[in-house]
Amino acid sequence: MNAMSFLISTVFDLYIMVVILRIWLQMARADFYNPFSQFIVKATQPVVSPLRRVIPSIGSLDLATVLFAYVLCVVKFVALQLVVSGGVAFGPEFLFIGLIALAKAAGGLLFWILLVRAILSWVSQGRSPIEYVMHQLTEPMLAPIRKILPQMGGLDLSVLVLFIVLQFANFLMGDLIGPIWYSL
Repeated sequence: MNAMSFLISTVFDLYIMVVILRIWLQMARADFYNPFSQFIVKATQPVVSPLRRVIPSIGSLDLATVLFAYVLCVVKFVALQLVVSGGVAFGPEFLFIGLIALAKAAGGLLFWILLVRAILSWVSQGRSPIEYVMHQLTEPMLAPIRKILPQMGGLDLSVLVLFIVLQFANFLMGDLIGPIWYSL
């Protein structure tokens, strides 16, 4: 059961991250013609395009894509419950768990994007098209931290500060919600 649980969780997590990235790219108004952005759009377009015809956007928020990410989180939780316990008693709490899972996935995605950006900043030094998109996605969160915390010895510690905030939020949610948080 652990192997199947791992496989289901990994496949769902990867695709949920791609869908959340699409939402984030749109909200950040990132370069649409970047190869990384094109991959994200092409990976989600078959499902999002029909949903967009039915579900309108609200300002810059693509509600169809948000709903799709939310549904994926609920389906992931149901699939994991089926594998682990052999059955599921679907209830209204699953809708709340879907929101929690979506928030956790967004936080996890932010962590990985920050990590990739930090590694690319050491390796590619601005020559990678992926680094450009990572910059567009994370700069709105890192700029306010940089205003408070100046660079020390040429090192930008704003990513480290955001990592600490993310870890604190992760532990806090684990304390508030309990084992469900860690099972998502």
